[in-house]
Amino acid sequence: MHYREKFQEENCQMEERFRLSIRRIREIREEETVAPLYRDYFRKMAEFLLQMEHLYQMISDDVFKSYSVEELQIHNHSLYEDILPEHYEESYGNPAYAVKTLGETFGKILSFLYTEIRGEIIFAYEQRLFDMTIINELFLEVYNLFEQEDVTYRQVKDAVYWYISDYSDVMMMYRTREQLDTELDFATSIIMNSDLTDSCYLYQYGEYISENEIQTARFLNTFSEEEIDRMAAIYTEGYREGFEVNGMDISKKKLVNIRYSIGFERMMRAAIKQFRAMGLEPVIYRSAVHSINKRQMIKIGYISTSPNKQYEFDHRCDSAIYLDKSLVNRKLENLKESYEEYAAEAAVFGGPACLEIFGELPFQPVQKTESYTYHKAQEQLEVIYRGKANQIMNRYIKPEERSFTIIAYPMPEIGEQYEEIFCEIVKVNTLDKDMYREIQQHLIDALDQAVEVHVLGKGDNRTDIYVQMHELEDPVHQTNFENCLADVNIPVGEVFTSPKLTGTHGTLHVSEVFLNELGYQDLCLTFEDGMVKDYTCKNFDCEENNQKYIKENVLYNRDTLPIGEFAIGTNTTAYVMAHKYDIVYKLPILIAEKMGPHFAVGDTCYSYCEETTVYNPDGKEIVAKDNECSILRKTEPENAYFNCHTDITIPYEELGSITAVRADGTEIELIRDGRFVLAGTEKLNDAFE
Repeated sequence: MHYREKFQEENCQMEERFRLSIRRIREIREEETVAPLYRDYFRKMAEFLLQMEHLYQMISDDVFKSYSVEELQIHNHSLYEDILPEHYEESYGNPAYAVKTLGETFGKILSFLYTEIRGEIIFAYEQRLFDMTIINELFLEVYNLFEQEDVTYRQVKDAVYWYISDYSDVMMMYRTREQLDTELDFATSIIMNSDLTDSCYLYQYGEYISENEIQTARFLNTFSEEEIDRMAAIYTEGYREGFEVNGMDISKKKLVNIRYSIGFERMMRAAIKQFRAMGLEPVIYRSAVHSINKRQMIKIGYISTSPNKQYEFDHRCDSAIYLDKSLVNRKLENLKESYEEYAAEAAVFGGPACLEIFGELPFQPVQKTESYTYHKAQEQLEVIYRGKANQIMNRYIKPEERSFTIIAYPMPEIGEQYEEIFCEIVKVNTLDKDMYREIQQHLIDALDQAVEVHVLGKGDNRTDIYVQMHELEDPVHQTNFENCLADVNIPVGEVFTSPKLTGTHGTLHVSEVFLNELGYQDLCLTFEDGMVKDYTCKNFDCEENNQKYIKENVLYNRDTLPIGEFAIGTNTTAYVMAHKYDIVYKLPILIAEKMGPHFAVGDTCYSYCEETTVYNPDGKEIVAKDNECSILRKTEPENAYFNCHTDITIPYEELGSITAVRADGTEIELIRDGRFVLAGTEKLNDAFE
């Protein structure tokens, strides 16, 4: 059955409500019943909603099948034109412009309404008439309020609040269904049924399509089927090996969530075939559209290039309009009901297989006072919700029974040498695991003798941190570090542990780093007993803004986080490649973490799976899976997890030394001046030569 046909019955039921809303919206274009100050805003929003009604009908009638790729490109550009950087300064999507033109009282909330309305682009493409109808009705409700001379902010805020609250069950149920129901095959159908040699297929998604997506698709079409199959196999076999390494039976699973960037459909088609050969059906969904399902700027699902990251940054905390304790409780109830509805599917869900892209210039956002931000109580509510939501999900999709894999490729925006860099990344993703296994074992053998590890920066890098190791009760059969060999985590190249928090102290400093699509200048974190005590960066002139930026996007609105991981990256080949093409600060953390020592703030690498027995290739059991926070899962589960894990890497050129310190005070030097000096690891320096 075609994806759109699945919604025919529901759409028929909504048709009358939708047409009534459209009829009223048409009238707004000629009316003068709201104050002149707001008239342009409401007319533009009305025009946009009528454009969406027309778009819905065009897709229903398959009109775009007759369009040339040039016509599709023009149409796609027109849908996103208003928020593109060249027009954003005079867009109502820009809260600064909205406040300037509509006033401080209503500017911010009308900018939010503009953003929610833009979701109709996606709903038109997916033929989701219910979602379009409720947005139309919210718009009309707000418009009716502005027809009153004495409209208040509280009235408009209440309209938004009850729209979110009343429909939260439907919005969240559908989001859960997207993650588990193979019948929602909108993207799968595009991948498997389109002519991927014709760039027209890119415009079927409804997402913004840039040169990145166009050139990626064209470049992948230059690869043979055998080459595409090999690229896909690295990705799918990594997923399978994740189950094997952790002693899980993949045959008990029936679903795999595929996440990718538009343009990689040839590789995804091959991957779907390979997953199906393993007995796994794909569930593929885009990143969240409704405000209630979003989490700041984090995108989970398939994506395309952002039309404007500043726009997304400006609206990252729009939920501050309606976030309160009552709504959090309602969301948690809705989430539980959603998973209960799809409990059978959740039980056979294997986890995500992720393909990331990189190459964009690090985004340096502008902080705007006109954007919504959370107050202290809302920060705490958001933390509470994320923790409890994860607990609910883990009841139905058990962490100890699922796995994942993740791999990354460059996008054309990375520069003129894109194709060459792409091929180099393919090589990095397929390095000799056996060689790394042996070399990394030498590092682990030395580290297992340590009670603490001292990491020291050099030059302008101010890193000076002592990391405490867990005591091994049976060193013959136990180890603190995992020998990571590119199964779930591609490419190869790190050894990692969950360190003790008590006694871990010092400063972590990086001159420049790119975390979760945001750039940081001179990021500096200070730790005491393994917890973040202080933090700063130099992104903004105002220190208050620097700290707010880190708290929002690294600490995720918490006052502190623990060190969840200490690791030493060994992939010097990737490091040298990155410097050769001058792309060090464009690499994703997936690759960057393999290019030097790194520390993760947040949960440990074994979050929710501490009881799962894991062994290294040498047969030793990895026992350093808990820290003083995660162990609270046995007594205070609400305080055990933070539902985040952000890796921060010190590049080799900023690294003075890494030294393993024994109980008697003697030292084993592992790295000096950015080079490996431990016996048995010298081969890693060959790449530098």
